[in-house]
Amino acid sequence: MKSLFLRIFLSYWVAQALFMVLAIMIVTALRPSREISNLQSEEATILSDGVQAYNTGGETALWRYFRSLHEARHVHFFILDEQGRDLLGRTQPGWIRRAQLGEMRTADSFWGRLGPPQFLRSSMTTPDGHHYTLVIELPPAQTGMFGPHGLLIFIGILSSGLVCFLLARYLTAPIVRLRAATQKLAEGDLAARAGVPQSRRHDEMAELMRDFDRMAERLEKLVNAQRRLLTDISHELRSPLARLNVALELARQRSGSEAGSALDRIDRETNRLNQLIQKLLTIARLDGGDEFIQKSPLHLEHLISEIAKDAAFEAQDRHCEVEVDVVDDCVVTGNARLLQSAIENVVRNAVRYTETRTSVQVRLEQGVGAKGPEAVIRVTDSGPGVPEEALDKLFRPFYRIDDARGRQTGGVGLGLAITERAVSLHDGTIRAVNRPQGGLMVEIRLPLASQVGNEAGARIADVVSTAERG
Repeated sequence: MKSLFLRIFLSYWVAQALFMVLAIMIVTALRPSREISNLQSEEATILSDGVQAYNTGGETALWRYFRSLHEARHVHFFILDEQGRDLLGRTQPGWIRRAQLGEMRTADSFWGRLGPPQFLRSSMTTPDGHHYTLVIELPPAQTGMFGPHGLLIFIGILSSGLVCFLLARYLTAPIVRLRAATQKLAEGDLAARAGVPQSRRHDEMAELMRDFDRMAERLEKLVNAQRRLLTDISHELRSPLARLNVALELARQRSGSEAGSALDRIDRETNRLNQLIQKLLTIARLDGGDEFIQKSPLHLEHLISEIAKDAAFEAQDRHCEVEVDVVDDCVVTGNARLLQSAIENVVRNAVRYTETRTSVQVRLEQGVGAKGPEAVIRVTDSGPGVPEEALDKLFRPFYRIDDARGRQTGGVGLGLAITERAVSLHDGTIRAVNRPQGGLMVEIRLPLASQVGNEAGARIADVVSTAERG
């Protein structure tokens, strides 16, 4: 049982129900009915009169006497001799003999009132030395849901169930709200709050919800401040870089040939800095959410083919090839430039690190995920792979496995971070695994068009149109 609500509810309810049942049984057993008390006071007289009727009139007189008692008291009477024979010659139930011998407890005792059969017993010895035993079989207590005690138990269980339900709901409601807010926060909704507890609660759960809201508010402020700082710095750096490019061109025109190599180096570094700033702006915009991203149906086959052509041209320098295997043409709902940038970053990254004279495979097919049909894009290379402990860190901004290798290839650790955010904005997932035969496999899963709502928006269709490729 995984639900805390059900655990609390059933535990309290079962405990309350058992308590009520036991209480009713104990009270009933400790307080004998008026009928039992009256029969107890008269059982000696009944036995004496019955024996006398039998001695004077035989079975017929005894039968008439018992019949009159039965019509008045609605109980059955048995008078047994020393051998256990019924004076009326009836075949009595087996428990009658055990009751005569004292092997069973009578209804005037605690244990005798807890279960059937309920009976009273009395004995006498006549002057001629014969020993007789009277066994009075009491009528069974009315049972069932609508019996006297059954109705009380039913009402008690029903009322206790209602009380336990309200109590369990009161105890677990804050946990349910806290869990929902935690899930939203984990999904990136920094505005998620557990909410102020109702009824002005001041217990431990209410304090926990308030602490969570304070924590979430603090996180939202810190993350938003970081995003604003990142955006502001990126924007502020673009103007000096633009002026630097103008100054660089002027310097080329006025300087001699001996300064060419130094100016070329300055130009390369300036371009790298420009590309870094463009990627930082892309990261900041993607972190802002997808409410302004325009989406439309896209055929991934065409998109992947165009990306593979561009990547294959670059792969010629390393004598590598890019192979495309389209098993199914998948249609998704998304932003074309975002998805192109996301997939292109992965493919170009594979081209960059695969071994010389090998190939990069790009495979597109349909699959089934937790939320329904998906488009599955797998990009595999034959490179050195990635250390297992670094697989989960590949999609973090500025993360590089080897700083020296990153400087050599010109990467700054933002390409895969942009890919992860773009895929996430399309309700997709991305993961990286090492291949057993060597190399890395990056898998992107995107919901098919029928599974994705067409979300409106019109402000930044070109979020990554100027981002660096790779």
